[in-house]
Amino acid sequence: MEFNQRRMKVLSLIQEDGHAKVQKLSKIFGVSEVTIRQDLEFLEQMGYVQREYGGAFLKEVSTFAKTGTLFSQTHLEEKREIALRAASLVNEGDDIILDSGSTTTELAKILAHYNNLTVITNSLNIAYILGVNPGINLIVSGGEFKAPTLSLTGDMAAQTFKGIHVSKLFLATAGISKDMMLTYPSLRDLAVKSAMIRAADKIILLADSSKIGNSSFVSLGLISLVDTLITDSKILPEDLATLKEMKLEVICK
Repeated sequence: MEFNQRRMKVLSLIQEDGHAKVQKLSKIFGVSEVTIRQDLEFLEQMGYVQREYGGAFLKEVSTFAKTGTLFSQTHLEEKREIALRAASLVNEGDDIILDSGSTTTELAKILAHYNNLTVITNSLNIAYILGVNPGINLIVSGGEFKAPTLSLTGDMAAQTFKGIHVSKLFLATAGISKDMMLTYPSLRDLAVKSAMIRAADKIILLADSSKIGNSSFVSLGLISLVDTLITDSKILPEDLATLKEMKLEVICK
């Protein structure tokens, strides 16, 4: 057995949601339930997941929820660099949305020292970071809980952002495909991201350069949905040129 592209995508979905059912995965990938069970058996042998009746769940998933630790802890130096640049765009008195994600979490750590802010988020760990500051008016969405990302998603989460108007959205993404599409591991996230975008005057995407050229499972749309991309200084010159050709503001220095 080998780690093929489908198995990587199956693992990506489980890492995002914390668990998955065989029947659902079979429909998503258009293969038999037997094939999916073989995929999950492979991922279990590799030490990524633990199988259960009808599906599998991410190993150590309870640890994330208990400790408030995000599953993704890669490229932290770059993410902190991006967070510092993003924080410079936040002013006292702003109303903002912070999407769930590891880079937006780094931004929240900086904003925890601000005052006179209204922050709306679907991230529980961001809520814990900002909730101790009485100078921040914090609103947390409802929704379905995802332990690896400590986030709330689905239609209920999307409803929170309907009828809301903010000056800025700091948006996260799982990957930016080669054709410059914003991609995510879970279908349930698309409704939330779309509702956030509709609620904001300015959409600011926070994404480290390792995400450019990498695709996740589902697409939200072209990166032109956002006004500004804040990334790190390691972005490839050809990627920077492509983004600027699309008339996108890119902040990377």
